[in-house]
Amino acid sequence: MINSTQVSDFSLVAYVDAGLLKYLFFLVVMSVYVLIVCANLLLIVVICVNRSLHEPMYLFLCSLFVNELYGSSGLFPFLLLQILSDIHTVSAPFCFLQIYCVHFYGSVQFFSLGVMSYDRYLAICDPLRYSTHMTSCKVAVLTAFVWLYSVLATVVMMSLSVPLQLCGNTIHKVYCDNYSIVKLACGDTTLNNIYGLVYMFTVIFGLIILILYTYVRILHVCFSGSKQTRQKAVSTCTPHLASLLNFSFGCFFEIVQSRFNMSSLPTMLRIFLSLYWLTCQPLFNPVMYGLNISKIRIICKNLAFGKRI
Repeated sequence: MINSTQVSDFSLVAYVDAGLLKYLFFLVVMSVYVLIVCANLLLIVVICVNRSLHEPMYLFLCSLFVNELYGSSGLFPFLLLQILSDIHTVSAPFCFLQIYCVHFYGSVQFFSLGVMSYDRYLAICDPLRYSTHMTSCKVAVLTAFVWLYSVLATVVMMSLSVPLQLCGNTIHKVYCDNYSIVKLACGDTTLNNIYGLVYMFTVIFGLIILILYTYVRILHVCFSGSKQTRQKAVSTCTPHLASLLNFSFGCFFEIVQSRFNMSSLPTMLRIFLSLYWLTCQPLFNPVMYGLNISKIRIICKNLAFGKRI
């Protein structure tokens, strides 16, 4: 058996020989990455420099956009290099670094959406006490919790994966992920599987159920309130719910493809499904929030037309 520390590199075999088309793929991926960086940076700057947006909801959004930049930067530069390369290998340290980046990104994403749903729940279901419940100190604590807990959860996962004894170095994907490493292990992976299942069914599914519950309560308040209340709730909650559903479906695709034999699907479709949660969400969020939240939309329009904010 080969210890993971003795594996110098991993082979990514999901890449196909595209010939001259690889330059077209490179331009497409580069364009998406540039759009992601520009869109998220724009909204981060808009929120930071406008005092009218220094409210809990927008501060949580700023944290979410920072995470989008982090997650996309952990994937896209690597994809661009691999697309142009003729040999699709990655060193073991860099592979584990990428695993840390993408899983940390996913954890922050879910917890951020959970905190944002809690914020909307307080704002709509208990508006009179919202300012006392959601103070600036509480916003800082919740944001710190999201990032620090994600660090802890990802470090625990990595501490279980890095020491594994591996019997191969072939990853059937275009990037490194934790479950692909676990499948290469020729030793006991009971702890890895238990941790993965517990985390998935308690934290991820628990967060999704909690978020959906808060939106059910919000919808109940909306339908029993005035037309103005319904309009306000719809304008602020629609992007949150759409973001949750989009990211959840992307993660579901990734989980299904990783754990089941999907060889009957076309190669390009499998690659698209495995990348969906990492590539579409960082572009989906700034577009969705920028178009649907009126304050952000108005400020962005003013910037586009050169008006003073």
